[in-house]
Amino acid sequence: MEALAPPHHPRSARRSAMLGPLGPRLLRGGRQGLPQLRSRAARSAFAPSPERFDVAVVGGGSAGTTVLNVLRHQVPYLSVALIDPSDTHTFQPGWTLVGSGDMRADSTSRPMHSVLPDGVSWIRRPVERFEPEKDTLHLGPSPVTTASGLAADGPKSVEYRRLIVCPGLELDWGAIQGLEATLGRNGVTSNYHPKHCEYTAQLVRSMPPGGRAVFTQPAMPIKCVGAPQKALYLSASTWERRGDVSYLSIHFYSAASTLFGVPAYVPALSSYMSRYGAKVHFQHRLESVDGPGRVATFVRNDDSRVQVGFDMLHVVPPQRAPRCVRESALADETGFVEVNTETLRHARFKNVYALGDVISSSNSKTVAAVRKQVPVLVHNLLEDMDEAVGPRTVAMYDGYGACPLTVERGKVVLAEFGWDGKLLPTYPRWLIDGTQPSRLAWFINARLMPWYYWHIMLPGREATHPRSKPMVVPAEQSETNESPGAKHL
Repeated sequence: MEALAPPHHPRSARRSAMLGPLGPRLLRGGRQGLPQLRSRAARSAFAPSPERFDVAVVGGGSAGTTVLNVLRHQVPYLSVALIDPSDTHTFQPGWTLVGSGDMRADSTSRPMHSVLPDGVSWIRRPVERFEPEKDTLHLGPSPVTTASGLAADGPKSVEYRRLIVCPGLELDWGAIQGLEATLGRNGVTSNYHPKHCEYTAQLVRSMPPGGRAVFTQPAMPIKCVGAPQKALYLSASTWERRGDVSYLSIHFYSAASTLFGVPAYVPALSSYMSRYGAKVHFQHRLESVDGPGRVATFVRNDDSRVQVGFDMLHVVPPQRAPRCVRESALADETGFVEVNTETLRHARFKNVYALGDVISSSNSKTVAAVRKQVPVLVHNLLEDMDEAVGPRTVAMYDGYGACPLTVERGKVVLAEFGWDGKLLPTYPRWLIDGTQPSRLAWFINARLMPWYYWHIMLPGREATHPRSKPMVVPAEQSETNESPGAKHL
């Protein structure tokens, strides 16, 4: 049987000691931050089995794992399953720093079982097909094999009362002709794949005098819209410290028409492009790569083509929802899960929720967005599951997202914003002006956030703390509100 709970880990005492005098307060969290199931009917779910669960979570990334930890903390009596074949959990924001040599690659990943809460049934199979009309998931073959080399057994379908969809995005490497054959060699790299981040750092160190470095950005949506630029800034910062930047030819080819979608941050970013002598080419989409010939071909908006030679090519691939999502009844016309972007509840299937990169929303697709979405989703799901009482309040997501734009080693432009580009700074302006490069923002991003991710956010301690309680409105008021973030940027 493949529906396995992770082994027990006596983590609380160990983590409390690790966190020092603040440990008990941070680890305490608190259930008062989110609602509890009030009715007896909601607590007495249908009999759990390897194929039937109160809540099924698809995807064990930042969104799925945090939600699982919060649910087990808030309502431990519910039967909860994770459907994800991966055996590793990764801290993807760290990959950019691995590419610049500022973080070790092995510090960005941990075994999946070590980050999951006790009592969760982990089904290591991919979702092949959603059947929301029947509250059923159809699963594919398991990657786990027995000692004889045969695929391990396990449920081929799962039934649920509530479904949470958060499988992340699919990187479409094959959309760029020739890329897969040359990625990781011939000067072609990408910080969007953990196997190639260290190759990025190697290429930066070995860039020859007079060499040409090309950095690309595809059409939206993508994970962390600032990451393609961060690869350029950190590389150029290294060359600047080495005294080589003025002798290099640095180019940024973007499918977008501006450096950043929120105008308040563009002046600072443009000044760094000028400082490094980087030439920016808008409305250019990477079509193909000839690795051995060191040539990249771009398509302009008028369908004309331009070929660019390179010594180093950093590629960000086009991104889309996974096939099982975009070909399902859960998707809208863009292929992403169709949700009310404030409540994170599906627009048509009312027992389905979604969060993270896979939702049809204009918010920035970042871990920072997940931090704000988790309390909203859990609040609304638990209110919804209290069937005998009915939802009294509805939590509302404000579109918050953050892009720590590392413009040089030691400085970050901390972009924080919500719907329609509204600035939503966490810190007072006298401490961190998010529109300007900041050393404190670098420390928070490069040093504090990795620790915070593993020890506070991912275990659900932030989401269950009273200070993280989301904005709520009466249920009847939410039904009259128009969802503001319905289109991708």
